[in-house]
Amino acid sequence: HDLPEALAPLAYKLRALTVPLRNLGACISPDNSWVVIQGIETLSLRMERHCENAMKVAKHLQSHPKVGWVRYPGLPDDLQYAKAQKYLKGRGGAMVVFGIKAGTDATVAGKHFIENLKLVSHVANVGDCKTLAIHPASTTHSQMNDE
Repeated sequence: HDLPEALAPLAYKLRALTVPLRNLGACISPDNSWVVIQGIETLSLRMERHCENAMKVAKHLQSHPKVGWVRYPGLPDDLQYAKAQKYLKGRGGAMVVFGIKAGTDATVAGKHFIENLKLVSHVANVGDCKTLAIHPASTTHSQMNDE
């Protein structure tokens, strides 16, 4: 190292802090910091609305004749309901998972559903502000077998 002797004991720590900043760009820019702050300021309100909307969607899907099952922790009959009450302050989060009642080929039915969405984006990521949908059996998990 090329540090003064007084800083020699800190050589490893200084390197661990500075090298990732240089190599990975871990230091956020002022503009990006401002954008993050804007998002954080409204996060609680947005999450409240996401959860309310997800609950409405889950309830609607539960009563829909073409839906076989619904997984949403905010629903009282969901397996994770108790955990949602404890950890999510009684809300179920913003994600709803469901299965379509299908004849012999659920993958074809799911793919058909996804391809006919009008207001929902078909993408492979989650955690966005938009309503997103994915059919894992025909996309991210298509190489897996039924087991």
